[in-house]
Parts: sequence; C-alpha cells; structure tokens
Amino acid sequence: MEQYSSGIQLLDKCVRILHTVNQHPMNLAELAAATSLPRATLHRLATALEGHRFLTRDANGRWAPGIALFELAPSTPAVLQQAANKVLPQLVAATGESAQLYILDGTWRVCVASLEPTTGLRDVVPVGARLPLTAGSAARVLLAGAAPELQKQVLSDASFTVDDVAAAAADGWAATMAEREVGLASVSAAIYQGGPIIAALSVSGPADRVTGTPFDTWGAAVLEAARTMEEQL
Repeated sequence: MEQYSSGIQLLDKCVRILHTVNQHPMNLAELAAATSLPRATLHRLATALEGHRFLTRDANGRWAPGIALFELAPSTPAVLQQAANKVLPQLVAATGESAQLYILDGTWRVCVASLEPTTGLRDVVPVGARLPLTAGSAARVLLAGAAPELQKQVLSDASFTVDDVAAAAADGWAATMAEREVGLASVSAAIYQGGPIIAALSVSGPADRVTGTPFDTWGAAVLEAARTMEEQL
C-alpha cells in the first residue's frame, strides 16, 4: 500500500515502521527488507519507538506493535489479538467450547480473535465477522461500556433492556440463553484497560450442554481468562 508522504522524513520513516510490524512481528533483517530502510537508521528508530512503547520486542527479538498504540487506541485489533492468542487456547481447553474476542465498531461488534474446539458441535464465529449489538452476551458487555447516545440507539431494537446493560456494567459480565441464536448459550466478560471496557471475551456453545445457567457452567473460566488477558495487555 502506498504510504502518505508528509514531507517530514523522520516521521514518515517511523510511520512506515509501525505499519510494517502491524502486519506481523519482524526482526531487524525482515523489517529492513520490508521497509527498504538502512539497518542502522532502522535500528535507531525502532529502538526509539520501543523506548516510547510504540513497539515491543518478543523473546525472539522481533518487533511488534507496542502498548502505547493500545493506550491511544485501546481497541486496536493487532494488540488485542496478540493477547487473545495466548488466552483463547486456555479458555477453550477449560470449557470445551468456542471462544471469541469482540470489539465495538459503531453499532456492531466485530470478532477480532476466535478459536473452536477440535471436536464436537461448535459455534463458529470467524475473525472479522460483524454481529449487531442488539443480541448476545458480548453485545450487552460492549454496550455497557459505550456512550449513552449509542446505548439509547441500540436499545430501541435490542433483545435486552437498559437494566440488562446496567447489570453487565456493574458485574463485568453477561450471560444469555438463546438470545442471539436458538439453541445457543454464551457468557461474556468485560476486558478493561485503564478503566473503560475495551473488549468482550466470550464463550459460546450449545444450550443443551449447559448445567444450571450459562454462568454456572462457564462463568468462572471466562472471568479468569479475562483477568489473564488484561495482564497480558
């Protein structure tokens, strides 16, 4: 993709680096090949961006988007995906059900990470799927952290009430049975960063595998995974 030129070369080089590592983590050689920047210049700029936490390095020395980008734009999919990739396998193993991570995008919730169990009946939500905010436990959680104007707009057509949103805000989680889809149950927990709700971590599966309520069955595992993810962030 052609990059915009601001006329400020140093700024443009830094932006080019950030855009490049957002594709996937890269070491110095890979980053130099992808950006066409001299290694010495690239190392100096990347190290400075790392110092300001716009970049981070993993155990293999590869640069990736850093936490400062997340703080400026807390729903950045790349940052959330990195944390989710470590947490979702544990959540799927603990529950035996499908797990997803959703962020708010206007009047939609967007799946930015998803993982299904290898066997059995599954609720498959592909990464990039856009679902309305009008139904489901993740919708309630995300709406709990949304602006009052958006809450009012969505609640006029929602399958739940303002009291349900208030409960999700107070509890930090929501659970539903056959609200988004017949025969489907789900539990979602809020992901917080510095106070606001920035995402919803969910488990969903067939309602006939629920013992008691969805929260009785999956709630503890989802809440534990949410707190682990916040630590990853």
